[in-house]
Amino acid sequence: MTDRDAVLALNQAFYRAFSDRDYPAMDSLWAAHLPVCCIHPGWTILFGREAVMASWGDVLNVPNGPVIQARNERVMLYGDTAVVICEETLGHAVLAATNLFAREDGEWRLVHHQAGPIADPLVHTNDPIGRPSSTRLH
Repeated sequence: MTDRDAVLALNQAFYRAFSDRDYPAMDSLWAAHLPVCCIHPGWTILFGREAVMASWGDVLNVPNGPVIQARNERVMLYGDTAVVICEETLGHAVLAATNLFAREDGEWRLVHHQAGPIADPLVHTNDPIGRPSSTRLH
């Protein structure tokens, strides 16, 4: 399996654990020794594994929480670090997300997650730069 495939599989496992409300699976994806942080939409920045995992415990314990799916995933590799940029769909809402992975003890692990609302989600195009297909100015 290539590094790109491994990171993409880990990113997909992250969203599966999220949608399945599977705390043990979520816990296993995050780095145990590297510094971690997380920014949930509307929350303050969380630093450290204890705070990040406590937040996931709270998020995953919400009964009937939203089913979240990732789409338009793009993997960028930088040696022992990788970034996945994607869109998260929650019903009709769309968020932009950044997931940062790093190698820890030879395995890819999640070290940062951030998601927030976007006004106009990107439409999948063949544009190699990833520009939105709309002509809307920013």
